[in-house]
This record gives sequence, structure tokens and C-alpha cells, in this order.
Amino acid sequence: RMVPLPRTLMGVPAQTRSLVGVLSQAGVARAALESRMTPPELQPGDDAAVGAFLEDRFGREVVDRLVEPLLGGVYAGHARELSLRATMPRLVAALDGRRSLTRIAADALAAAPAEPKPVFAGIVGGVGRLAAETVRAAGVTVRTGSTVRALGRTGTGWRLEIGPASAPEFAEYDAVVLATPARPTARLLAEHAPRAAHELDRVEYASMAVLTFAFAARDLPALAGSGFLTPPADGHQVKAATWSFRKWDWVRQAGAAEELLMLRCSIGRHREEAVLQREDADLVDVALGDLTDAVGLSVRPVDSHVQRWGGGLPQYAVGHTERMGSVLREVAELPGLAVCGAAYEGVGIAACVASGERAADRVAPWS
Repeated sequence: RMVPLPRTLMGVPAQTRSLVGVLSQAGVARAALESRMTPPELQPGDDAAVGAFLEDRFGREVVDRLVEPLLGGVYAGHARELSLRATMPRLVAALDGRRSLTRIAADALAAAPAEPKPVFAGIVGGVGRLAAETVRAAGVTVRTGSTVRALGRTGTGWRLEIGPASAPEFAEYDAVVLATPARPTARLLAEHAPRAAHELDRVEYASMAVLTFAFAARDLPALAGSGFLTPPADGHQVKAATWSFRKWDWVRQAGAAEELLMLRCSIGRHREEAVLQREDADLVDVALGDLTDAVGLSVRPVDSHVQRWGGGLPQYAVGHTERMGSVLREVAELPGLAVCGAAYEGVGIAACVASGERAADRVAPWS
């Protein structure tokens, strides 16, 4: 059943009473003990799995029913394997040995603006337009569909080996930014930054699929909120759903002429790729079944689209921040070379844009 999501700091509750109806009575009582426990500390350089750290403080139900769905929606991973420092830096920064986690969450939420700006910003027509518009505005040449097989040093810059092994092409550049996933980056760096390559080769990835549905507006039941998150413990395949027409005004307007409403679901978690081996039509049926359970959906969509992201989300395992820090430091010693992307300091679009800007600054002498 659908229940309102309590206000939390990435799953850390600020008020125990807000958990009533979300957790069992025993789960609420266990979570209430946290405020009377010795305040937590984390020594500089130390890390822990999010799930283990928070389960020790609040009990299993808070992790299973609040933390897991929130982190799963962002990382498609598992709370008991993900790094506390990498996924909850705001919480770690607030640990002072004086306040409970409940108090830290309450203080953070109290400090938030009474009328906060939207957490997410969008672009009319979709964020996918961002890359194309950036290229157009910059007036640069972009070459796609070309495999880079090797990276070599020259006297003043870098040489790329491009294309098939049977007919390679070589091109030289003053600077190179590797915005590739961790393991391809590791292969390209192996000769030049072996320690960094070793750490990058260890980064695992999760695959997922995003399903978009168009429904006739008259057929949809009343939908509360802007979507839902699903605790993995419930056994459903859809881990998150978004009422896109409610979250983005341009999406609502796009369907208005034909009286269509757009919804979106995501499926797939780390090491649970078996469900993604199904045909698109089967994935659509799986998602519609979970939507039926959640909101009483009883109609088929007018249209649907399945977008698969194989190996799309890097997993921030315990120690990730320290390991990626060592990668960035070693690569920084190589003039004219930088790395960026979701593997390093954040998986969201904004974090990746910031990562790219930092990489460009490092290699561009005119910046």
C-alpha cells in the first residue's frame, strides 16, 4: 500500500512519530532508542556500510523500509554494501560526537527553507538536449561512434589509437579527458597510472531499465504525490515510479493535446540483472503489475518505451571516497590528462557536470 514518505535525511528520521504506519510498532520502538544512545562518531579516514551503520543505530526496519528504497533509487545498489562517506557526505560531515543521528536529521531539516526550491531542475524537451545544445553553443567538432583502443604519451601531449585493431587511426592532442566508465578508463590508464587503473578496475556497476508509459488521462486512477519508492524487502521489481506529468510541467503540456499523462518506472539493482534479460514486452508487463499493486491501475497504456542502461550506475563500495581520491591525485600528476564522470564524486547529472568542469579546468591552461 502507498504511505506518505516521512521527512528524513536520506532515510535518517528526524521524528520517530513520523514512522508510525511506515514501520511496525516494534520497528518504531526500536528506532526511538537511537536518540538515547551514545552519539555516533566516525574517525577521519574511516568508513562503514550505510546499512550496517544505520541498522546499529535505528534497527533493521529503518534500513529496509526507508534507507534501502532511497539509496536504491539513486544508486541501484544495496544499503548494506554502499559507502557511508560516499553516499551520505552531509550526514558524515555533521557527526560531532555530541548529537544523535535523530537530532542531526532534525537540525538539518529545520534549517531547510520553509518554501524550498525544487530539488531537481529540468529542461523543456528533456535533459538529453543539454549535450547537443552545449556542442552547438561551443561550436566544436564532436566525433562519435569511434572506439579509442589505446592512450599514449607524446613529447607534448597525448596520442589516441582509434578504430578497429585491423585498421587503426592515430590522432594527437594537447590534452585528453577520459569521461569513460571505470573499467575502460582503467585499461587506458594502465601504462600511465597503474595504481589508479587498479582501483578503477575494481569499481562494479549496476544495470537498470527505465520504462515510460503514456496513459489516456481518463483511464488513470487518482494518483497521490509525485510517485513512489519500493522497499526491496517487499519483493516487487519496480524500485521507483514517477508521475512525470506532475513532476515536470513541460511533460504535462506535451501530452495535453492528446489528453495523455506520462508515467515512468525503473527496474534493476546491482547483481539483480536477471530480470533485465526479459524482452521489452515482458518488462512492461512486470512494471504494470507492480503499478496495479501500488495504485490500483487496471488499464493498458496507449504507448510505452523501454530504455536499458547496461552498466549504467557505479557502485560506491565502502572506502570509495578514499580510493577515488587516490585515483584523482595520481592522474593529476600527468600533464594534460584528467578523468571525470559518475564513478568519482557523484552519480547525478549535476555531480557529473561538476566533475567534467573540474576536469576541463585541470587540462585547459587558459581557464
